[in-house]
Amino acid sequence: MTRQEKIVKTSIIGIVVNLILVAFKATIGILVNSIAITLDAVNNLTDALSSIITIIGTKLAGKAPDKEHPYGYGRIEYFSSVIIAAIVLWAGVTALMESWPKIFHPDVTSYTTVSLIIVAVAVAVKFLLGRYVKNVGEEINSQALVASGSDAFFDAILSLSTLIAAIISIFFHISLEGILGVIISIVIIKASIDMLRETIDSMLGSRVDSELSRKIKESICEFPEVYGAYDLSLHNYGPENMEGSVHIEVDDGLTALEIHKLTTKVIYKIYEEFSIVLTVGIYARNDDYKEIRNDLYDIASKYDEVLEIHGFMPYEDRKLITFDIIVDFDANREEVKGKILKEIKELHPEFDYFMIDDYDVSD
Repeated sequence: MTRQEKIVKTSIIGIVVNLILVAFKATIGILVNSIAITLDAVNNLTDALSSIITIIGTKLAGKAPDKEHPYGYGRIEYFSSVIIAAIVLWAGVTALMESWPKIFHPDVTSYTTVSLIIVAVAVAVKFLLGRYVKNVGEEINSQALVASGSDAFFDAILSLSTLIAAIISIFFHISLEGILGVIISIVIIKASIDMLRETIDSMLGSRVDSELSRKIKESICEFPEVYGAYDLSLHNYGPENMEGSVHIEVDDGLTALEIHKLTTKVIYKIYEEFSIVLTVGIYARNDDYKEIRNDLYDIASKYDEVLEIHGFMPYEDRKLITFDIIVDFDANREEVKGKILKEIKELHPEFDYFMIDDYDVSD
């Protein structure tokens, strides 16, 4: 079964289960005049609608690349996530408007044993559904399914709170419907905002995951010819389509053929291990001026704002040394770079220095 088929199958199961829960909860909420249970039913309805949008987004995102969109349509999944977040936000705001007046003018709620049993069963079903959906999402790297599974777990907790409120109402004759409705509404609104923020981050281009960055660089450096891996940059064109680039530092004595063979092995290795297509650039390592390089690294190490220096390259004929530097985004970048240039120039005045400003896009 393909990734797309698994997403569709899991989403359909979610739709069916949520619609059944909607029917039961809405009926109970109306019969016993419980706004909390009714709002819980609305929440399940938005979950079902979200699953439908997930299916549509997955189908569209699965279209093959063409001339107009050579990187494919994978990012459509992000747009479907924005729609889902908007729907959930609307449901939360509507629920808040309905619940707030109930705090000051509570309705009389008449719970029955059957209604409480059905709510309890709904709690168990949502827990099981959440676990299933989340496990599938993690297995096939689907953020949408992982989010849906987590949301189902959260829904189960909210339903459990509804059940507790009902029990308190029966035994202590205290109405918590309005208060609980407001709490549920706020939770729904917060979840939608978090979902929207995460999706926008993906669309804008968020920082490469630290663990993934570390693993890729460690994998590349397993080749004995590679002294270091730098400037890793990844671009996401959908959950299963990631491309990027990296620079590797190798001995400047390698021939073009040797470099070609090495970069090809790096590309294949990273694709097999991470399903990522990388373009590999080269930094040539020269040890003729090792003393200057070591002094430069020692100077940079005194500044916590300097995250990395690499790409050291001397040009003897021009009396010029170039190198790349990565300074923390939050630092006074120009001041730090100016101090480093001044110190290395004072220590080795026989060379001019050109600093290439890199950005902290990955660990």
